[in-house]
Amino acid sequence: MNTMQNGEEKTRGAAPLVSLAVGALAAAGGWIGYSATMIDHNLPLPLALSAERHLFTGRISGLLNFYVDDSGTGRPLVLVHSINAGASSYEMKPLFDHYRGQRPVYSLDLPGFGFSERSDRRYSPHMYAAAVRDFLADIVQVPADVVALSLGSEFAARAALEAPGLFHSLALISPTGLGKEKKADGDANGAGNATAYRLFSVPLWSQAFYDLLVTRPVLHYYLQKSFHGPVDQGLENYAYLTTHQPGARYAPLHFISGQLFTPQVRRQIYAKVTTPALVIYDEDPFTGFAELPGLLLDHPNWNAVRITPTRGLAHFEQTETTVRVLDNFWESIAGA
Repeated sequence: MNTMQNGEEKTRGAAPLVSLAVGALAAAGGWIGYSATMIDHNLPLPLALSAERHLFTGRISGLLNFYVDDSGTGRPLVLVHSINAGASSYEMKPLFDHYRGQRPVYSLDLPGFGFSERSDRRYSPHMYAAAVRDFLADIVQVPADVVALSLGSEFAARAALEAPGLFHSLALISPTGLGKEKKADGDANGAGNATAYRLFSVPLWSQAFYDLLVTRPVLHYYLQKSFHGPVDQGLENYAYLTTHQPGARYAPLHFISGQLFTPQVRRQIYAKVTTPALVIYDEDPFTGFAELPGLLLDHPNWNAVRITPTRGLAHFEQTETTVRVLDNFWESIAGA
């Protein structure tokens, strides 16, 4: 009698869990179907910057897009955006708009973003650094001042390490890789979490999974973390459009599974760069700067300026201060 009662109690206890699992599967299946049939993954995509747009082919990075305003004279300025679910050259718009007409200004769409190739392939730090290096060598062709944002900083710094002759200077806005270093899980080329990537990229649900990350509320949630004040509405709108393009998910899925970060990047990359370099920083919810003082102490070619209050996008929220800091940095190395 007791045995039967215990069995019935276990069955009744398991029933809610079974119902929950069935409901979760039904919801997931419904979202996969909604993603496939109701979400437009080919929205019209306007130019991120009001400038000439050109294409060239990188040696390993495929077809790459860039914007240029060459109406100014002097040393070229090259802008490199960050990496996230909705990255694009729009992230560098305040600097592009400020310097256009004063000097030649370029902004590169990194592989997998903007109007650059978004094919299904392996994206890696090596590919991104090669894209920057090829762009400087083949298109710009003279040593340039390069300004990179967030994770784009790691790629620009790697390119500067590999080909220092292509760089006159390197300025990094809120760069990743300067927080307290942890034991590396990947290799120096960004192995990341291969298991997570395989899970995220299963064809049955990879598009639906990515679509969850790029709904307007989710994009706004993450963007507001990077602004001390209101989110720039133009940046938010463009992020939504650029995430709803054919192949938009491929590069971001490598990013969120950790494939694009270089383990021990401060020691492996930043500390070995000999180019005059500047870090612009303040608070950033997605990275830290605990290792920055040590970098500055040990390497006199590195400098840093804190622009406050900002949260990773100083060039959006404090454009005048940011360009003044950049101008002072370039003036300080003009005779070098």
